[in-house]
Amino acid sequence: MSGHDQLVMCLSELTRLLWKLLLPLVLLTVVLVAVLVLMVVGLRLWFQSNRNARRARDGRPTVAFFHPYCNAGGGGERVLWCAIRALQNRYPEVNIVVYTGDQDVTAAQILDGARRRFDVALPGPVEFVFLAHRVLVEPGLFPHFTLLGQGVGSVFLGCDALAQCTPDLFVDSMGYAFTLPLFRYLGGCSVASYVHYPTVSTDMLSVVSERNPRFNNADYVSNNLFLSAAKLVYYCLFAVLYGAAGSCSHLVMVNSSWTLDHILALWRARDRTCVVYPPCAVEQFLDIPLLDDEGVETEAAGSADGKRRYTVVSVGQFRPEKDHRLQIRAFKKLADRRAGLEAEESLRLVLVGGCRHQEDRDRVLMLRGLCQELGIGDRVEFRLNVTFAELKRELAGATIGLHTMWNEHFGIGVVECMAAGAVVLAHKSGGPRRDIVVPLDGGVTGFLAEDEDGFADAMDRILRLAPEERAQVRRRARQSVARFSDREFEACFLAAMEPLMNTLER
Repeated sequence: MSGHDQLVMCLSELTRLLWKLLLPLVLLTVVLVAVLVLMVVGLRLWFQSNRNARRARDGRPTVAFFHPYCNAGGGGERVLWCAIRALQNRYPEVNIVVYTGDQDVTAAQILDGARRRFDVALPGPVEFVFLAHRVLVEPGLFPHFTLLGQGVGSVFLGCDALAQCTPDLFVDSMGYAFTLPLFRYLGGCSVASYVHYPTVSTDMLSVVSERNPRFNNADYVSNNLFLSAAKLVYYCLFAVLYGAAGSCSHLVMVNSSWTLDHILALWRARDRTCVVYPPCAVEQFLDIPLLDDEGVETEAAGSADGKRRYTVVSVGQFRPEKDHRLQIRAFKKLADRRAGLEAEESLRLVLVGGCRHQEDRDRVLMLRGLCQELGIGDRVEFRLNVTFAELKRELAGATIGLHTMWNEHFGIGVVECMAAGAVVLAHKSGGPRRDIVVPLDGGVTGFLAEDEDGFADAMDRILRLAPEERAQVRRRARQSVARFSDREFEACFLAAMEPLMNTLER
């Protein structure tokens, strides 16, 4: 037998051996795939039967909002309640459900909180589905690979929500994009999303690639070339998954031009995406006077000791990205620069915001410590989880409305400050720069800055303006924010939702 024939026989035997080894694996793979397909089909049929049973019981379709922190006091929650109010006014025959993880409160307490905090009273009932495992989406559970961990956690939380209530239309109103394919393909629902902030963005990628330390890029990562490269790869892979999940949405609403650019780049759903500015309590602030009867600014009209009162007010949840440390340090520099005027003026900083959990409360304690360390503890006041009436009182006495978040997606607090008559000073990025603090008829509506010195300089400049100059800025600002009113939001939200709502069988 020639060498060629021996080689052919060896290859033939090797092929038969490999086939014997691989055949069980191939068969096992086929079986597993078939079982998985059957499970998916079975679950979808089960969820379909749940939806049909609910429809038969209620006699009307169900629209469900996925908002695990619906009892928090942030701008995202105001969007939720105003959206529900708009749907109930337009479609009173539709059943509204909210998936929430707020198990420490009752449904009545949640609705009462919405009324007190946001002055939003709903015209109809709301059904709450309480989720027992909200911890699965809390960042504290994932000290590393937080984005991926929260994404996977949101899928499990979404499964719990879907099992308890299978809606006709699912709306992710809090930014958990990985629930969208779950409800669309497994639950058989129409799905929509309102995006406040992209979970990952090109700006975040640039922060990592440039090795720039920020709240979401720790120093030990930015200082290490290998860790920075690994994190960049991780972010890029996550961005692909995030984009694939988001593209499952039948309708995408975003809250600003900045968010629109990032979502279009990641989700690639241009024909289904539109900007719907969030509802801001513009009308409720317009009764705050800008000037008193003698033409003197109310905030600078003086106090019992004869000093001019200047109050800097910040409105925003106590989250790390809001950068309250920057506000405190900039205020310290402002106080130092105006130290020679202490006999003539009273200067204070008021930080107004919501605390969601213990981590936020710990952050407030840290910020209080920073104030003491800088020697301005007696000039800084913290106002936590205030009611709407209390927020309005604070803004009524504000000279400056301060907002320092880098790449704030929109900035409801900025709009509220402008409507209340405060001179706004915001970070020169994101929504405030592109959508809110923009000129009106060629005139200034507010000011922008980027760092401690810039914010201190801008605040000093605002205080040095003549009262009438400040009043002109305030008047223009009030005129410019009319486009962010509750009425405008409801009109745009209902127009965007109408095609999906028309598909519901009623």
